[in-house]
Formats: sequence, structure tokens, C-alpha cells
Amino acid sequence: MRKIMTSVLAGIGLTLACGTSVYAQEKELTIFWAEWDPANYLQELGNEYEKETGVKITVETTPWADFQTKTFTEFNAHGDAYDLVVGDSQWLGAGSTGGHYVDLTDFFNKHKLNEVMAPATVKYYAEYPGNSGKYWAIPLEGDAVGWAYRKDWFEDPKEKEAFKAKYGYELAVPEDFKQLRDIAEFFYRPDEKRYGIAIYTQTTYDALAMGFENALFSYGGELGDYSNYKVEGIVNSPVAVDALEMYKELYKFTPPNWGNTFFQEDNQAITEGLAAMSMNYFAFFPSLLNEATNPNAKVTGFFANPKGPTGEQFAALGGQGISIVTYSKKQEASKKFLEWFIKDSTQKRWAELGGYTASQAVLKSPEFQNATPYNKAFYETMFKVKDFWAVPEYAELLTQLNNRLGPYVVGDKGTAKEALDGLAKDWTETFTKYGRYAN
Repeated sequence: MRKIMTSVLAGIGLTLACGTSVYAQEKELTIFWAEWDPANYLQELGNEYEKETGVKITVETTPWADFQTKTFTEFNAHGDAYDLVVGDSQWLGAGSTGGHYVDLTDFFNKHKLNEVMAPATVKYYAEYPGNSGKYWAIPLEGDAVGWAYRKDWFEDPKEKEAFKAKYGYELAVPEDFKQLRDIAEFFYRPDEKRYGIAIYTQTTYDALAMGFENALFSYGGELGDYSNYKVEGIVNSPVAVDALEMYKELYKFTPPNWGNTFFQEDNQAITEGLAAMSMNYFAFFPSLLNEATNPNAKVTGFFANPKGPTGEQFAALGGQGISIVTYSKKQEASKKFLEWFIKDSTQKRWAELGGYTASQAVLKSPEFQNATPYNKAFYETMFKVKDFWAVPEYAELLTQLNNRLGPYVVGDKGTAKEALDGLAKDWTETFTKYGRYAN
């Protein structure tokens, strides 16, 4: 009788009003992300979670070009197609204030993730508003912009001799932006179909913004004051103007038709033997070590974003946090997955698969730093990163940046100061429209 009653009660507890089994529901979770290698690594990790728990993880992907649109279309419809979303860091404001992300503050504090994860990843992937102690995501894919380069070109004795004769110092991995510029100029040889450098120039999303930020932050500049939304005199400061002029200077030494490029083209600059150096997110470097995808894999090296004129060194933050979708009916099951994901053993495994862990313990370990030729540079970079605005109106801010900086960098229109003065004006108007300034 006791067994029968237990069975009946279990049946009642496992059945929803609609007749759907809770047990069946919580045996599968869907995670939405963009279509790229890290999503494949997450699927592999999810397969291991299924073996351990019986809960199937499906990582659904869509091309980067429509990732944002498809995600927010589902959000705005209050749809439950996804239980978790690996959203861009810029989405934090829109995701939280729009009611799309579950508040994970208690989860974050319970597991002391402020101590577990690298500080920059907590600040930019999880917390909104800044310094509020409110968390909406768990750092998942740490990423930032670094550089790949042709070691064989750099180490060629004749090239080294010629470079020193022209510039007065040794040809080596650039320590600052001046050296980066000199090396780009040195290897710019259109007649030989060799070019100096590959940078981001695309203006449809955040490519140009991320590229420019590499120079801006290392030059000591900022996009604005995140605490009060002041941008006038900051995003168009003298050091910001210098940084934009340098970015345009680098564009002079890119391969032909380099005015609409992002991660795919910048990797091709290395795989096709076009450029001496190429900017890209660390997440896209694994394929450069694969001889099947990069004929130059054995002679490809990597370095962190160089210093600016005063010795400051930062890089544009990429990467994403993972959030639970408010409209999901499987929030508790999603939290259990996150509890498993943040375990030290899982973070180590995530890194082994090719994911970029945000775990401080894993990042600082010699095992991680020596695992690949670029892991050391990644570790150094992740403690020196800054990010774009994470406010709900970030998409408008990005469009305005692209509309101002694109014509100057690629179209050779106007001056750096005019472009940034215009951007400061645009952003001030946008922040005013959204009531960001106190009366």
C-alpha cells in the first residue's frame, strides 16, 4: 500500500495541469548561441553532462549575423524555445531591464563567483548596472582581441637586418602601437602580394568598435564615464583622437578590399599568407594551429594587444556570459546545469575542449598557460580588458559609432577629431533621449 501511495503521489507531483510530465520536461535543456567553434565545444561538454545526469543538452546555433535579431525576437514574444542563452556582454542591460534574464544574484553570491571568476569577466559578463552587485549571467566564454603573426617572416635574417637598418631597432613582437605600425609598414609589399596587417573594419555590428577599442584603451582613452554617461570630452579627447588616427594609419597597410572585414577575413589573412599580423578574437585562434585549416600553422605565433604611448595596455573584451531565460519553464534544471558548469573540474574540462574559461584558478595554472601557443597571451589579456556600453540602448550606440568612424577609417572622409566630435554629439543626444542624465 505504501509503495502504491508513493507511486500515486509521485505521479501527481510529476504531472502539470496541461498533462505534460515535469520529469520529461526537465530531461532536456536548450541553450542558444551563435554558430562558431565554442558552441561546438559547449555541445561536447553538454554531452558529458547528459552522461552524468541523464539531462540532454542541446546547443542550438544561428549565424552571428542574425544571432541578436533572432534572440530578441524570441525574448520580445516571451517565447520559451530557449532555456539558456549565451548572450553578448553588451546585452546585459537590455536582457536585465527588459525582463528577459533571470536574476542570478543569489546564485552568484552563494557560489562566491566573484572570487572564482576573473574580475573583468564578472564586471562585463555578469553585473548590471555597474557596481550594483546585481548579476544576470555566469561568465562562460572568456574572450578578447589578440594578434596572430607570421613567425617565419619575423625571424628571417634578411628581414631582420633590413628592418633594423630602416627603423633602428630589432624586428620582434611589437611592444607598443608605434612598433606595430612600423612592422605593418615594413611588410606592406603590394607588388609581392604581401601586406602588413589585418584589422577589423566591418560596420554591421561591433567589429570596427572592437578594433578601435584596442587602440583607444591602450592610448589611455575611454568611451565615456559609465557612472554618469558623460561622453563629451572623453570619447573625443586628445588621446582618443590619437588612437583613431593610429587605427586609420594601420588600415593603410591592409590587403586590398579590406574595408568590410571581421574575424573570418582576419584569419584568412594568415591562412592565405596575406599579412604579417592579424587582429582577431582569441576564440578564432585554434583553427590557426590546425594544419588542415592553416597551411602556415607551424609558423604562426600569437601576442597580446600592445601598449599605447604611455605604457598602458588593454584590449577590447569579447566573450559572453550564460543567462537563464525568464520565460523558460525549466529554470531549476537550468540552475543545476550552471552549478555543474562552474565546478573546478568542469571549468578545467571546458578549457581542454577549447572553450575559454573565465575561472581564475584555471587561467593562472601553468597547465593552462602552456597548453597552446596563445593561452599565455590570453591569460595576460583577460586581466587587462575593457568593454563597450552594456546599456539597453547599446545597439543605437554601436550604429552611431559605425556611422561616424567607418567613413573616416575606410572612406578617408574628414578628420579623426571631426568623427569623434560627431560621435560625442550623437551619444549625448541618445543618452538624453533615454533619460540617462540627472535633472
